[in-house]
Amino acid sequence: MFPNSAIFIRDTTYVSVFPILDQRNRNIARIVTRSMTNKAQFPDEQGEDGSFERQEDAFDNWIENKPDAEFPAVSGRYHLYVSLACPWAHRTIIMRERQGLAPHIGMTIVDPIRDDKGWRFVDDVSRCEPDPVNGFRFLSEAYHATDPKYKGRVTVPVLWDKETKRIVSNNDDAIMRMFNRAFQHLTGERHDHCPPHLLPQIDRLNEVVYQTVNNGVYRAGFASSQEAYEAAVYPLFDTLDMLESRLSRGPYLFGEHLTETDWRLWVTLIRFDAVYHGHFKCNLRRLIEYPNLIAYTKRLFDIPGIAETVDLDHIKRHYYLTHDELNPSGILPAGPQSIWF
Repeated sequence: MFPNSAIFIRDTTYVSVFPILDQRNRNIARIVTRSMTNKAQFPDEQGEDGSFERQEDAFDNWIENKPDAEFPAVSGRYHLYVSLACPWAHRTIIMRERQGLAPHIGMTIVDPIRDDKGWRFVDDVSRCEPDPVNGFRFLSEAYHATDPKYKGRVTVPVLWDKETKRIVSNNDDAIMRMFNRAFQHLTGERHDHCPPHLLPQIDRLNEVVYQTVNNGVYRAGFASSQEAYEAAVYPLFDTLDMLESRLSRGPYLFGEHLTETDWRLWVTLIRFDAVYHGHFKCNLRRLIEYPNLIAYTKRLFDIPGIAETVDLDHIKRHYYLTHDELNPSGILPAGPQSIWF
């Protein structure tokens, strides 16, 4: 369980965090003469109204720098399984890089193309390799080794304990916070992405960004009805408008403080024009039409070590070749061929 100082709530249902122009949605709904419901990409995570309802994370243990901790913060004990395509995994890759944890926590990248057997380990795709820890062929084996009765969708990231041979956590929020502080005695890294004096504000803005942006693009993309799509896409752009204004006041979301909220937002922004604008129909505007947001995206991209965490080929191939309900032709777009800025 999370220590009390690190509790945060991820509510997977949409909560109105500021006015969403409900009248605009009602007017558009009148224009739609027929409500069409399409086949869902993930049927077990689809509401009756066609909305995407993301499953809860299954494993939420906590690594602590305490001698009596069930999962102590020691070097070499843990391994991170990730996809370079996945924004949720990307957050943890960034925090591992930022906090100097590469010598202490190994990492293996899975094939970006997820088929009906799930995420797999391969040696014929750039930056991927066979599982060096357990010899797993599929990430699902880690889930079933931890819980033989597990029946949910297999997701990344996964933080694995090599000693007990089970998953510590598949919750990216928790992994980010563990990486932020738990291993400071090993790395000497003192940058705190969740400074205590900002933590209440960070948690509040995290929830807004999660609901309407991070998960908002998925709620728009995986919606199987017109109404569910509109309920996601307009709040998404309302939040982007708010963030554009907020970034006029400083380089980061909390002024001069670079926090976890910046990285949580950034992993969605870096994928926005390449994938979410077209593939997920988040096309009211492109990110490049937001001067402050695009400058902010580039500012974080230019931080040493961050560009290497971005792989546009993995990103495009995952979204366009995995989501067969959204792209049944399996055609991979020719562009963009590089980060657009």
